[in-house]
Amino acid sequence: MFFKNQYYYFIAGLPDFSFDSMKLPFTVEEFKLMLDEELKPDDKRLLKKYFLKYDNDNLLNFLKSKDAELSTMGSISREEIQETIGRIKEDLPLTNKKIPAFHEKFIRTWLDEDAQAENKLWEDLMSSLYMDYGIEVKNSLMSRWFEMNLNIGNLLSAIYARKYGLDVARVVVGNNPVAKIIRENASARDFGLSQELEIYETVLRLSEETDIYERERKIDKFRWDWLEENTVFNYFDIEYVFAYLCKLQILERWVSLNAEEGERVFRELIAGLKGNVKMPEE
Repeated sequence: MFFKNQYYYFIAGLPDFSFDSMKLPFTVEEFKLMLDEELKPDDKRLLKKYFLKYDNDNLLNFLKSKDAELSTMGSISREEIQETIGRIKEDLPLTNKKIPAFHEKFIRTWLDEDAQAENKLWEDLMSSLYMDYGIEVKNSLMSRWFEMNLNIGNLLSAIYARKYGLDVARVVVGNNPVAKIIRENASARDFGLSQELEIYETVLRLSEETDIYERERKIDKFRWDWLEENTVFNYFDIEYVFAYLCKLQILERWVSLNAEEGERVFRELIAGLKGNVKMPEE
């Protein structure tokens, strides 16, 4: 009988932690190094697709400033980014297989003078391209994780955009069915989602939490519980490893944040819906 890659000893040796843990067993960066040593080639390539989030930030920061400090979590070097941009400028084919197609699309858009004149929300464009890419990943758990987070983010963005009188369609990213429904039903009370999105009522309830810090905690707890529920029958496979990684990232965020910083981060998130717009005080 054929079994997909199993990681009995590696997973058995991983320390347990909970959502309310006060201490990290190790950082996400340290865990990433462990994965580089332990994973089979196919699974390593799969998780590299997820870790592209750090390369996305590095590319965006480099385009804004060639001297920008780049995250060591990215796998595409400064030199590779520079070479990619140069080849695109010269209209040469890209030969570096580490560069995902959506990076090329983003760079071409960045270099387009008309796009620059439009004063695009570049972070939103990168997020949109990355989410569309992630949903197409050929692993059910990872693909559904991307889509679930995209749906949560888009619904929350739509709710807050309406609350503060912003353009709902402008804050929605990605092109999955839920994103399209929100754009097409921006004026509808439920954005057309109450019968289309299983988590609609849950996210709506979470959005009504008045304490910003607690709101973010509850949203991350929802994500955590989703991972647990969707890996209940995964014990020693890459899906378990992926869920462990995602939970570690959630824990790392909260271990490094106190209540005051959490509120500041969330306010910046809301303000970012419309660039430099200053949101009214709660």
